[in-house]
Amino acid sequence: MTTSAYPDVLAEVVELFSTAPRQDKLAYLLEFAEGLPDLPTRLQAARERMEQVHECQSPVFLQSEYQEGHVVYFIDVPREAPTVRGFAGILYEGLNNATPAQIAAVPLNLYEKLGLGDVLSPLRLRGLTALLGAMQRQAARHAAEGGEGVG
Repeated sequence: MTTSAYPDVLAEVVELFSTAPRQDKLAYLLEFAEGLPDLPTRLQAARERMEQVHECQSPVFLQSEYQEGHVVYFIDVPREAPTVRGFAGILYEGLNNATPAQIAAVPLNLYEKLGLGDVLSPLRLRGLTALLGAMQRQAARHAAEGGEGVG
């Protein structure tokens, strides 16, 4: 699959990472970690109702809303987990406000497209894949409830 099937922002991120030297990829991850917004106040008090991504080594919580055919994500990752937070930041930037069909088109091995397989451990990569999978499941659920087909 080419990056042309991705939402535009995610395609740009994939291009950035895929051409970057190894040391720059870690720096970029840290930048995306800083860019991940904090949860809105209304969700901070209700984190226990968010979906936890148990495969991640750090506590990662996810919630989404369906607004006018697009999925809006809320992701909570501790600042003490910059790698996971960075990948979550990439997914947030690239998939927030995308359609369920666009989200479904992203391969679960996105980390390979980003070139992260050579800088992160297999255990960490499994958690990152699980986060993307959870985002895709939530998008598919919204599509089913909202009437938009996925795939």
